[in-house]
Amino acid sequence: MNRYLPVARQHFLSALASTSVVVKSICATVLVLYLLSWAVDTPYALGVTPGFLFPPNFWVWTLVTHAVVERHIWGVAANVATVMVSGRLLEPLWGALELLIFFAVVNVSAGLLAGLSYLFTYAATFDLVYLFAVRIYGAPAFLGGVLVALKQTAGDTTVLRVPQVRLKAAPALVLLALAVLRLAGLLETAAPLAACSYGALVGWVYLRFYQRHSRGRGDMSDHFAFASFFPEALQPAVGLVATLVHAALVKMKVCRKMVKRYDVGAPSSITISLPGTDPQDAERRRQLALKALNERLKRVEDQSAWPNMEDEEDDEEDEVRTDAPLLPSRDTLQPATSTSSSQSPAGQESSIISFEDAPSHS
Repeated sequence: MNRYLPVARQHFLSALASTSVVVKSICATVLVLYLLSWAVDTPYALGVTPGFLFPPNFWVWTLVTHAVVERHIWGVAANVATVMVSGRLLEPLWGALELLIFFAVVNVSAGLLAGLSYLFTYAATFDLVYLFAVRIYGAPAFLGGVLVALKQTAGDTTVLRVPQVRLKAAPALVLLALAVLRLAGLLETAAPLAACSYGALVGWVYLRFYQRHSRGRGDMSDHFAFASFFPEALQPAVGLVATLVHAALVKMKVCRKMVKRYDVGAPSSITISLPGTDPQDAERRRQLALKALNERLKRVEDQSAWPNMEDEEDDEEDEVRTDAPLLPSRDTLQPATSTSSSQSPAGQESSIISFEDAPSHS
């Protein structure tokens, strides 16, 4: 075990060195606040407490700080790993500024929605535990948002081969795992489950409707629909409900009706606007095709690296031919000369000239 620690440390430092200032700053803040938690109750002061978030206390700064607060070392590891994964996989596609915006939007919105949920739960039960004993903090909110973003960008990537699990199923599996841990009593409260759920929901809404990119705003592709997060048996019903909710929000002018644009690329530069398709599907298929092509080329290069036995035999024959003398030796010339002279008619000279019979000039 000890011999793997230096290797893991080296990989961690190299991965951290290749990230931007945004990722390094978030990771450093998580570590500093974890060390500070040994002396101060940081979840109380910097985490979201539903009873203190709303008036008359109005601790609004906790909506910003709760995402970098951790009390346990495994929470620190999960938080830092989530931020680094987003820096390695999402930041090259979005940029450091867009990643920071996504981090802020997901955490602030998830903290606010989780606080409202506990406030409504208190209104239904009149139990003060839901207001002042609950602490919402840590990585679950941003983890939910990052898993949704990875489903959008690399949903067909295989995470496990046996059983086969793809990255697009990761948000549902993580939420299911948190629910099982809560039912088993391994989680003190349902706050991590609520934060992760709202983080995934806010992340999907932001990426679906509001994120700006070179092709416009949002991602209305079919593989990123809300129903795609559910099992196939439930997708028709969920898709119907999601369509009705979206239509209602469009009428209320909360959401805009998305229109996708296609450039045909003909000499006439025709542009077709269709409401049911998205160029990101084509881009996603192109990325998958490029990945498959790179893997195939890599296999071909690996096979070409092994030597060919036929080529080796040809090389050996060439070496043997090269080592053979261009002129025959003296012992070979003399029998040939005698044989040819005996067979040729008398008085006819041999066509083979011996260098020893030539007169020497001294």
